Amino acid sequence: MILSLVKSGPVGKAQGLIDKAAPIGVLDIGSNSVRLVIYERHSRALTPLYNEKATCALGRGLNETGELSEKSVERTMVALRRFALVAELSRARVHVLATAATREASNGASFIEAVEEIMGVKVEVLSGAEEAHYAAMGVVSGMPEHSGLVGDLGGGSLEIATVRDHHDISGETLALGAIRLQDDSGGDLEKAAEIARERIGKAERLKQDAPDTRFVAIGGTWRALAKLHQMRSKYPLHLIQNYEISAEEITDLCKKIVEAAAKGNDVDGAEALSSSRRALLPYGAVVMLEVLRAGGFEKVSFSALGVREGYLFDLLPDAVKAEDPLIEASRELAILRARTPDHADDLDAFCGRFMRAAGLFESAADQRLRRAACLLSDIGWRGHPDYRGEQAVDMVAFGSFVGIDHPGRAFLAQALAVRYMGLKQQSISQAILDLCGEEAGKRARLLGASMRVGFLLSAGREGVLNQVDWKIEDGKLLVVLPSALAFLAAEKMMRRLGQLASALDLKPDVIVAD
Repeated sequence: MILSLVKSGPVGKAQGLIDKAAPIGVLDIGSNSVRLVIYERHSRALTPLYNEKATCALGRGLNETGELSEKSVERTMVALRRFALVAELSRARVHVLATAATREASNGASFIEAVEEIMGVKVEVLSGAEEAHYAAMGVVSGMPEHSGLVGDLGGGSLEIATVRDHHDISGETLALGAIRLQDDSGGDLEKAAEIARERIGKAERLKQDAPDTRFVAIGGTWRALAKLHQMRSKYPLHLIQNYEISAEEITDLCKKIVEAAAKGNDVDGAEALSSSRRALLPYGAVVMLEVLRAGGFEKVSFSALGVREGYLFDLLPDAVKAEDPLIEASRELAILRARTPDHADDLDAFCGRFMRAAGLFESAADQRLRRAACLLSDIGWRGHPDYRGEQAVDMVAFGSFVGIDHPGRAFLAQALAVRYMGLKQQSISQAILDLCGEEAGKRARLLGASMRVGFLLSAGREGVLNQVDWKIEDGKLLVVLPSALAFLAAEKMMRRLGQLASALDLKPDVIVAD
């Protein structure tokens, strides 16, 4: 009888990997490191399946000799044999990209031939313009809202591009990688600053009548800057993607790094970085200082996505490029972890009706976060009841999502914390939750509390919540139930409704509609 009252639908299939996913990989042969990343499938929201880096320093000494050193090539070949095996075992289709060091070396052709023999695929040697293009597309794929300059600092070159309306409209490459700058300056940081200032002074992209306020930084050495800043400032969320700080703060850190290095020391906190990154950090700091001085930026954001992700993004059909990466990643996680993924659609509409009834304005960005939160609302169900909240918060706060900034992650984490633990939740991740700010935090908590009501009404199954509505009148928060579902106004549901109503300074009640 009860089943006849709700619409039945297919039960979402849960699985360890996305069904029929075909792994795809990119092997990036850079001037400092060689990295293989294999992704679960080629989609708008790339999920790394395997990620390994070998520091081979192919660009070391290139300006002096004109060749890739025998030692660096040997290290690279050892790494490639392992990467070829990993790709074979993963059944991944791999694209191999080579950048500044390979294209500039006199022995680059023979090196490429050896790489192709090991990997079994053709190597694409990117021009400087192509590097700038794919770096920009990497930023577009992970920060769709960004408009302005991006810079990718590698070992051998610095690529700068301008992004507008989800496309790069111009790009250029400068002979200013971290390894190259260290070699060209002979390890003298004052000379390195002079070289950086002179070469950056030629960058056309930085000569703008109306400078952009935000600069997006890509590349391992600049990511190390962000990581160091997070550690020194005790920032609670140790994720580089979309980490944003003021130009003043990063300038201060860069100056401290250079000053310490000039005395033969590492700045405090640098000991947590790898030795190879520590050696290049002062040169990355020098370049950052000159970019900020020339560009007049107010803030810097860091991107963990660059040439590899941009290359794959560029291969996608336009319709897929236009998809929202946050929503697609949340949808995938719902398929993998939720009991009934389709329930998220009902829950999203149900919570949207609550927000409107409560007079809580939601911008398009707010509605997007609500949608993502509802898609993620059931990912913790396999955990122990006492720890589902913490586990869900961790999966959201530390997950490999893109298309979302750190306050947005905190919003989602806050909503899920309340969804699992209630409005009086005490989370071990409170410092992370607080990143969303007071106003957004209040809305996230109300969203989480409305999700708690929704899950109790529907048991996490679709076909129920689309029959339930909300009203506020006479100082009461009212749940409107059809007469056939009046029995859902049970004691536990009323307690949860009471908690939500109390947060709005209202009384809870139920209306049964004919």
